[in-house]
Amino acid sequence: MRSLALYIHWPFCKSKCPYCDFNSHVRNHIDEQVWDEAFAVELTRMRSLTGPRRLTSLFFGGGTPSLMSPHLAGKIIDTATKLWQPEPDIEITLEANPTSIEVGKFKALSAAGVNRVSIGVQSFNQEDLHFLGREHSSDEAKQAIRIAQQNFTRVSFDLIYARPNQTIEAWNLELEQALAFGTDHLSLYQLTIEQGTAFAHKYARQEFMLPEENLATDLYQQTIDTLGAKGLKIYEISNFAHPGQESKHNLAYWTYEDYAGVGPGAHGRLTLADGSKIATKQFKAPETWLKQVRDGSGTQESLSLSVAEQATEHVMMGLRLFQPFDLAKLPLPWYHAIDAERLEVLMHQGLVQQQGSSINLTVAARLCLNEVLRYLSVVK
Repeated sequence: MRSLALYIHWPFCKSKCPYCDFNSHVRNHIDEQVWDEAFAVELTRMRSLTGPRRLTSLFFGGGTPSLMSPHLAGKIIDTATKLWQPEPDIEITLEANPTSIEVGKFKALSAAGVNRVSIGVQSFNQEDLHFLGREHSSDEAKQAIRIAQQNFTRVSFDLIYARPNQTIEAWNLELEQALAFGTDHLSLYQLTIEQGTAFAHKYARQEFMLPEENLATDLYQQTIDTLGAKGLKIYEISNFAHPGQESKHNLAYWTYEDYAGVGPGAHGRLTLADGSKIATKQFKAPETWLKQVRDGSGTQESLSLSVAEQATEHVMMGLRLFQPFDLAKLPLPWYHAIDAERLEVLMHQGLVQQQGSSINLTVAARLCLNEVLRYLSVVK
């Protein structure tokens, strides 16, 4: 059987962080019974589309999935593992915030089947947590990591760097604090300004400034060097892990394996029985998604992908990984997937390296990854 990674989108948050452009919404009341029934219906419909699969990972993202009850998380896990055949070592991840209310659910979430948690710490600096709009304190973040390590087999947490006025020395101190927990996986993201966010408006009004490009590069290189010296190797632009502790679910995206997305705004890539591949997108607004599920399907779009489109997506995702991407493994000549002339330009600028049939992005290119990939892609 072909493998499958399953993504569940829980679209609700207690508040909207000013840097976030994810599909998240604040609601005064959430009827979990309604959502339980909707997820069960949509998962069953998705099973009819995928056919039998080996379920390698299940990822609860959001939003803030740790706001849902452990009972609901357990029912979704139970439904999914009955519809598809779970691998013996299936990875079941849930994103969580380090507030006391959510941390208090960790034991019950573990009992419900979650075996990996990803905690949105973002910073160990109290002033910067306030700037980032986070509701937890630095001490709460540290306590959340400790409690998570007592309840889950695997624990990862996120930090954001390249914050206003951040120095290399201050960032290195945070990295040392992170490493002190002995975690096997860290996700470290550069602060970027996303269109439509509160930060975008503040940045446009020059209410704060981001570090200059050279400093951002130094912070990124410092991250790679410091974590690498402790055995956490960079395997994707923002993700570091001890060997064997990489996120199985995210690797499914980056290696262009099949994944199903269920929930408001969730995306998927699925290979059908006839060998064709489709791109799916679910309705984005929570209330619209619920109505559409009741009316027959939560999927808003289901587009057939040509071989060239698949190849382009494969390269674009594969270049996120730190290992070189072998163009020879594509199902058609590589110049149908990426722009040959633009590849030469990027190589001349020192943003892309090539050895034989393999290409890889340099550290400089990874700091402007989205722009580089858009420039290189033949599918705009």
